[in-house]
Amino acid sequence: MKFPGGLNIQGMMKQAQQMQEKMAREMEEMRVEASAGGGVVNVTMKGDHEIISLKVDPEIVKENDIEMLQDMIVAAINEGNRKVNEAMKSKLGSMLPPGLGNLF
Repeated sequence: MKFPGGLNIQGMMKQAQQMQEKMAREMEEMRVEASAGGGVVNVTMKGDHEIISLKVDPEIVKENDIEMLQDMIVAAINEGNRKVNEAMKSKLGSMLPPGLGNLF
């Protein structure tokens, strides 16, 4: 369907769907790493926020400070989520026309 001025809504919608599918594939393939406690806890997360790896330094377990370990796990996961969100904003911004990339 063409509108006055040659605007093709169907073509634009198809292009937007292709961009969305490409973005979903890129996010699925993306990996971010985050850590807490100076590397005591390390998390690897996919771009869709799925945690694929969680490593804990065995020394922290020997100290029996479970609350600190729990806090570090939460901090590492939150850092991973922040990194994924920043990467997503960056990718979305690069896909938008000039001047609209800073909307997010």
